[in-house]
Amino acid sequence: MSNHEVDAVIIGAGHNGLTCAAYLAMAGLKVRIVERRKVVGGAAVTEEFCPGFRNSVAAYTVSLLNPQIIADLKLADHGLKVVERRAQNFLPAPDGSYLLTGEGRTQQSVAKLSQQDAATIGAFSGELEAIADVLRQFVLRAPPNLVEGFGIGAISEAFNALGTANILRRLSLEQQRNLLDLFTRSAGEMLDERFENDLVKALFGFDAIVGNYASPYAAGSAYVMLHHAFGEVNGKKGVWGHAIGGMGAITQAMARAARSHGVEIETDAPVREVIIEKDRATGVILDNGATVRAKYVVSNVNPKLLYTRLVPAGALAGEFRTRISRWQNGSGTFRMNVALSALPSFTALPGPGDHLTAGIIIAPSLGYMDRAWHDARDFGWSRAPIVEVLIPSTLDDSLSPPGRHVASLFCQHVAPQLPGGKSWDDHREDVADLMIATVDGYAPGFAGSVIGRQILSPLDLEREFGLLGGDIFHGALTLNQLFSARPMLGHADYRGPLRGLYHCGSGAHPGGGVTGAPGHNAARAVLADHRALFA
Repeated sequence: MSNHEVDAVIIGAGHNGLTCAAYLAMAGLKVRIVERRKVVGGAAVTEEFCPGFRNSVAAYTVSLLNPQIIADLKLADHGLKVVERRAQNFLPAPDGSYLLTGEGRTQQSVAKLSQQDAATIGAFSGELEAIADVLRQFVLRAPPNLVEGFGIGAISEAFNALGTANILRRLSLEQQRNLLDLFTRSAGEMLDERFENDLVKALFGFDAIVGNYASPYAAGSAYVMLHHAFGEVNGKKGVWGHAIGGMGAITQAMARAARSHGVEIETDAPVREVIIEKDRATGVILDNGATVRAKYVVSNVNPKLLYTRLVPAGALAGEFRTRISRWQNGSGTFRMNVALSALPSFTALPGPGDHLTAGIIIAPSLGYMDRAWHDARDFGWSRAPIVEVLIPSTLDDSLSPPGRHVASLFCQHVAPQLPGGKSWDDHREDVADLMIATVDGYAPGFAGSVIGRQILSPLDLEREFGLLGGDIFHGALTLNQLFSARPMLGHADYRGPLRGLYHCGSGAHPGGGVTGAPGHNAARAVLADHRALFA
């Protein structure tokens, strides 16, 4: 293998690619990352979108970034600082009521809406936290991988499965029953059984449809709700925060960490093809015709994109290619950033306050969310959309001029592909107007305060960041695409169907969000194979 230029070439400088590269380089491997865009960071980037106004372009908030990775990569030493929201979530209702959550706030706010729910919410939150605590132990380890035949691989996976079972044994029988519910049932059903107030249900229900093109009453949506309970900020579990400088501050810190260990990062270097020789990945060919030879090729792109566009079709078994071509994508997400001349004032809670640092959720009931999904399926986008508003400049004055602000709008539901042959290029502006008008309905004057905007339809997210169908998770978080089935049974160990080819993106376990976990776990797989090969 002396003809290889590097030990590992990584396709894509998103946060998982950077994480994988840093771990490999810390172990002594020579690593190069090739990135299609002119900047590192993938979907976790900060850019100026209006003169004087910067914001996180696609990924927009911090919680799921794994604390072990923050520590191992010394991201704080490389400039990362994360601050907590002063309040966690703010849900206004059309009737003027509202729910405001956060430390010292949730119980009192819920009690104003429902005494019954105030007596219930602590136990339900505790249920989720207890299960999330145990499942966190699966985040930085490969799930059991199904292998054919009997040999060293099968024995190794049997021990892995035993370790998995031992972790799950830490859950009580009732917690195991709840876990089964969370993996198979709808969030809507579970929340209707426990709560009576619409806003309280919506608080949890929103987490079930974030990035999930589905109704909160869809089977399996409860798992997506649980997935968002895994996070923590600065050691506080279940808390959401903001990276000073925006989400790009995370990936810039990762890039500095990687470079400090010798990683080469080449931008404006799209990959045309993965080189396959004798059933082994041996490098990549760039669009400009240049080649990078490597012992290991690690992909940080959507698995469907990898195997249908970058790997030669003849190199793959027919059944594998057929199955990966059916990999389900589509988040139903329409993403906007807006520059504001002033802070919004919400009818339900007028004026400034800590609620403006929260995730402001405009989706006052599960029924509202269900109708939004059905509307998008029938019409192409919800005419009464779900919008989460974040105003990060309330926590970070580096993002906007004095007295001005920036806001992130994470909007759902929209169809990843519009019906009737319509193109998102023809409807982007109209839908953006609708999203702003929706916020204005809860905060009169908001529309008039918008002095600049950046719009990303699902098609834009695919073009700009390689998020097929605008899917922020690199593949739906459905039961057939989770854990040992992510991205496919037999390949949950971060190894592809060809020797020397690995998956380190969100299409691998544990899935989407800015976690760094797939990158960490893929690096472990590469290093294990490297030690075996060169022992």
